[in-house]
Amino acid sequence: MSRTQYSTSRRARSLALLAATAFATSAAPLLFAAPANATTGADCSAATIQYRLAGGDWTSTGGFRTWSSGLDKVEVRLAAGQQIGADCKYPVSLAEYTTEGPSWATSGTQTLVDKATVYLGADDVAGQDDTGRTWQQLSVKTPDCYGQIDLYGDDVTYDGGTGEGHGPAPYQPGNVATPQHLIAAWNGGDKKCAAEETPSTPPSTPGVPEEPSTPPASPTPTPPSAGEVTPPAPTTPGSDETPPTTPEVPPLTSTPPATPSPSPSASTPPLAETGASTPVGPIAGGAAAVVAIGAGALYFANRRKKGAAQ
Repeated sequence: MSRTQYSTSRRARSLALLAATAFATSAAPLLFAAPANATTGADCSAATIQYRLAGGDWTSTGGFRTWSSGLDKVEVRLAAGQQIGADCKYPVSLAEYTTEGPSWATSGTQTLVDKATVYLGADDVAGQDDTGRTWQQLSVKTPDCYGQIDLYGDDVTYDGGTGEGHGPAPYQPGNVATPQHLIAAWNGGDKKCAAEETPSTPPSTPGVPEEPSTPPASPTPTPPSAGEVTPPAPTTPGSDETPPTTPEVPPLTSTPPATPSPSPSASTPPLAETGASTPVGPIAGGAAAVVAIGAGALYFANRRKKGAAQ
């Protein structure tokens, strides 16, 4: 083999190797790309809530107490010394109910009147010097009759509804101790709540004369029976024990109410699972171009080699 032929052959092999290397470099991100993972932030755990009434001190004390003035507005925050992830949120709600009595034991049927919810995060953790800081506030209507106010650590509406975001209303006679994650509660009031008025007798149909009622022709007296059923007595509370309370509340497991994001269709896998966010088109096009250039160079090198041999 002449020096010219050897140089031409070596150049051809070099061009082929360059084309193969370029193709491998371009295709590697596509072939070995790891699936993209959706970032959910740091792991969140239960947190301690503090609250204070108007003009009061911060506290985490729970239990049931008699309400006083200023209870319609409650400030809330996360206790100091807690490590809260940037994406962690803690819902806290304040709900007011009308009741049948001024205590848990006499509360009977409770009817939701008003509810407010805030979401606490890393910016709501107490510090060493909080002078001048403002805190998130919960506000509900002021009770004007027997009632109960609950401070609790979730955003469920406990009104007796059955849809999403609703739960059973508190009901002491049936031992329904809602809401969940109760932080503190207050009972009170000095009068019964006004009941809805209902007509005592159904209205008569216009234009239809009422027929006089007549006694039966031969009334038969009913003798008293030893097993006669009497109307049930009003239900009375079975216990004065109040539901448990705790300042520890769980983190929110879903995003707070906001603009809904579109969900992936059934036919197209989510990008976070397939890694489809990789720029497939540019990589494939570039690889194809490199292969074409390498193939052309190899072809002309072979032609030149054959011509030199002749």
